[in-house]
Amino acid sequence: MLTYAVTGAQWGDEGKGKIVDVLAEKMEAVVRFQGGNNAGHTIIIGGKKHVLHTVPSGIFHQGVLNYIGNGVVLDPEEFLTEVEGLRAGGILIDPRFLKISRRASLIMDYHRVIDKARESSKSAETKIGTTGRGIGPAYEDKASRFGVRAADLLSPERLKERIAHAVAEKNALLKHLYGSTALIDIDATVEKYSRIGEKLAPFIVAEEQAFLASFAGKKILFEGAQGSMLDIDFGTFPFVTSSNTVSSYAFVGSGINPGGLTENIAVMKAYTTRVGGGPFPTQDPGEEGRIMVKKGMEFGATTGRERRCGWLDLVALRSTFLVNRFTAIALTKIDVLSGFDTLKVATAYRVNGKETPHFPTDIAQFAAAVPVYRELPGWHADLSAVRKFSDLPSEARSYIAFIEQELSTPVPIVSVGPGREQILFTRPIG
Repeated sequence: MLTYAVTGAQWGDEGKGKIVDVLAEKMEAVVRFQGGNNAGHTIIIGGKKHVLHTVPSGIFHQGVLNYIGNGVVLDPEEFLTEVEGLRAGGILIDPRFLKISRRASLIMDYHRVIDKARESSKSAETKIGTTGRGIGPAYEDKASRFGVRAADLLSPERLKERIAHAVAEKNALLKHLYGSTALIDIDATVEKYSRIGEKLAPFIVAEEQAFLASFAGKKILFEGAQGSMLDIDFGTFPFVTSSNTVSSYAFVGSGINPGGLTENIAVMKAYTTRVGGGPFPTQDPGEEGRIMVKKGMEFGATTGRERRCGWLDLVALRSTFLVNRFTAIALTKIDVLSGFDTLKVATAYRVNGKETPHFPTDIAQFAAAVPVYRELPGWHADLSAVRKFSDLPSEARSYIAFIEQELSTPVPIVSVGPGREQILFTRPIG
């Protein structure tokens, strides 16, 4: 078995979908192993924009198996809407090549209700910046054994039992904690998801053990969502997502027997962005940050929210590289940095007057961190038409070499624009 992973190394939005799409052509299967439809992977093919929220990014390649693993929380209604949208856009969707784990936990209507009620009850300082799509509450139900799984949709009696069990708690929370009078109707919820289950059934794996065994000997690409700095254990807690986003979770979140990764690819922007709440030491609130927003079209594919932009943060990246043990880097959006006379890169933090190269695990120390910058020469050439690494400006190549040296990891993939044809390879992957 040859296994590859594509994982975000920053706070998400690094361009993972685009990298997966290009690599998927050489793969036999693409596997989503965590997260939910709060992530948006944008892929541009022939000038046409496609945004995926749940469906794996290998869907644009015929004959490639796309699998949504047990580590994902799946909104079945949104999944069906996404499938129909792809079909309307001319993408062939064959349930033989798009499968859902029977163990995947479901995002229900009441999860979204709880998510929004909880976030709206918080002060401005404590808001996480959730998308309100029910991701966190769905993972909570999974951990507390209240959750509904994909397989439950195929058993009406068990579905009603699971929903009734969960709704009793949700209504108590809505009424007594959040003061809501709009409570969840059990019968209406069961009826709705029974209908959804009939439509979803062709996509749900029939016999999971045999299905997982069929991956033996295949070339598999694991697709992560969000980014490593949003990992619930290793990210900037509590300003994180609700799942493990690091690459090692690929095997747990899919059930595919771990045999080690052939290639573990970190996707990272040539600068840094963050959406939602949480500290961001290298954020540039001035004119240069505004240029990054405009040139990089830094608006969320899922929410449309503007992303905060700033300079590359090697301190944060060293932390995620330590946890993930990446073997290669896919550097995206280097074209956005064209036009700057100098580029700043944070190589250390100053915390409470002391300089450190290490990332603080304490959120208060992280919030107080002041970046220590190294300045590198910029370039002014437009990179969008570059098709060979050697044709990049010498300053851009030096910038990439500096990243390789600081992170002790090669950069075999460089993206100079949103199209498939704008990805440069210095060596083959896959």
